[in-house]
Amino acid sequence: MTPFELAEPQTVEEALALLDPDDDQVRPLGGGTALMLMMKAGVFRPKRLVSLRKLAQLSGIAATGEGGLAIGALTPLSDVERSAEVASRAPVIVRAMRRLSNVRVRNVATIGGNLAHGDPHMDLPPVLMALDASIAVKGRGGERSLRVEDLFAGYYETILKRDEIIVELRIPPQGARRAAYLKCTTGSADDWPALGVAISLEVDGKAIGAPRVVVSAATEKAIRLRGAEQVLSGATIDDSVLARAGDAAAEEAETVSDVRGSAAYKRELLRVYVGRAIRQALSSNGGAH
Repeated sequence: MTPFELAEPQTVEEALALLDPDDDQVRPLGGGTALMLMMKAGVFRPKRLVSLRKLAQLSGIAATGEGGLAIGALTPLSDVERSAEVASRAPVIVRAMRRLSNVRVRNVATIGGNLAHGDPHMDLPPVLMALDASIAVKGRGGERSLRVEDLFAGYYETILKRDEIIVELRIPPQGARRAAYLKCTTGSADDWPALGVAISLEVDGKAIGAPRVVVSAATEKAIRLRGAEQVLSGATIDDSVLARAGDAAAEEAETVSDVRGSAAYKRELLRVYVGRAIRQALSSNGGAH
């Protein structure tokens, strides 16, 4: 790695002052699990890293009114995985964590960094999009709120400004919604996925209501599949509906080829996994289980 300056501010305001909106070689540093790999590979050569590790106010998990969650951006993924509040209010997150990389990474990586990195292979973004989560973002110009589904601009790209940092993840109350996340890996169970599919829906009698279908890993960024959602909305689930939802998803998603499979292969995976994820969500007992 090339030499770089490491700044360790004590407050959010100090951290923001150290960032440079006009210099992409100045970056904030959370857990650093992804950024350090990029630096070792020479993909990124920073001039200055602004460490956020001493900003204790950005860590922690709190329950909010009527069943929601507020999670500080510097909260390690392992804390989220072991949280009783998360397990009771959005257990689909806890289940997804068990196959998210390995425990060594989860002990260091932060939930804010996981989102800010913009890697389309990450497991959490599609899950959080399916849960209609949002983030609080702070910059020199003040604070703003963004839905997670609006955060990603492209491959490893977000709409965050260079002098902005994520300060909090907010998950709305899920009520009786049911959710599931499935991923297909071509290596070990915790490997980067060739495909990720997240589902969240309501059940009104035998009919599906307000479905949210999200695909990741097989596409340049995690995206909602509104065509599949339209097929599912108001439908009574049977094999025919699941097949039509899978066909709609495969037709809508622009899959990409990489070392984990061709675009055509991932399109067929998506066609099958949408139905599987819906079945898994329906087999849960509500509460985003």
